[in-house]
Amino acid sequence: MPVPVGNFPLGKTSILVSPLGIGTNAWGRAGRPRPELRQVFEAALSRGINFFDTAEVYGGGGSERTLGAFLAGSRAGGERPVVLSKFFPMPWRLRKGALIDALKRSLDRLRLPSLDVYLIHFPWGPVAIETWVDALADAASAGLVRAVGVSNYTGDQVRRAHAVLASRSMPLACNEVELSLARRGAEKNGTLAACRELGVTVIAYRPLALGRLTGVSSKPAHGWRKLMASSMGSAVSLADTLQEIGRAHEGRSASQVALNWVICKGALPIPGATSVEHLQENAGVLGWRLSESDVAALDAAAGHP
Repeated sequence: MPVPVGNFPLGKTSILVSPLGIGTNAWGRAGRPRPELRQVFEAALSRGINFFDTAEVYGGGGSERTLGAFLAGSRAGGERPVVLSKFFPMPWRLRKGALIDALKRSLDRLRLPSLDVYLIHFPWGPVAIETWVDALADAASAGLVRAVGVSNYTGDQVRRAHAVLASRSMPLACNEVELSLARRGAEKNGTLAACRELGVTVIAYRPLALGRLTGVSSKPAHGWRKLMASSMGSAVSLADTLQEIGRAHEGRSASQVALNWVICKGALPIPGATSVEHLQENAGVLGWRLSESDVAALDAAAGHP
């Protein structure tokens, strides 16, 4: 699948998104916004990146507050960027109305009258998938969101969500899952195939495997990041292949090759960026694509999905 060079529809909706998005998990701290990241936001827009991913639980709501402040200052300059946020199905949230309540709080933090895309963050109980997806449809019917989706859903769970929305004449826009050369479970368990069949856009978080696919040494991971990194296996074995392919594409970096691989799998990567340098490095994935033989070589170097 070729890498888009321009904006494309999110699933079967009219919402146009850039081939690369920005994950904003680190854009808030303990509920507080991070105004120092405004330059990163503006640099993204200047490079044609119009898609920002957040969630109510990122930074205790601080990520949404950061985006909200930046969005408020950008509306006079042209079309507003596309914003996605997520509802976390915490076990004490037992009523459908809890989703609408959480959405309204997210809208307050984002300073928006309605949201572009709203997702269910995990397919966790005790409330059934169908109940929460129906609540998403209620939010769309009420004009609070333009499109709806899910996150961390398997292929079978995507089909269940899709069926609920189809019964209400609504598309399932997207499924956000972990996908990288170091984490290819979404290929193995049929999630990518199911999304492709149903016309659901796959959004890939951690597309650089917490920095393990950047080709450069980083500071030692701590806490949950250390645990996640240790479970990813020996991604460093990909370094030679990533660098060799990068050299063949006008000196692209390992991280740009790794991101391009994600896009060639039909997904929209949303790497994080907390500096303009990070943003510019990620944006180097735009406007070119790996060949089929490049993708095959990376698949082989990474091992079976």
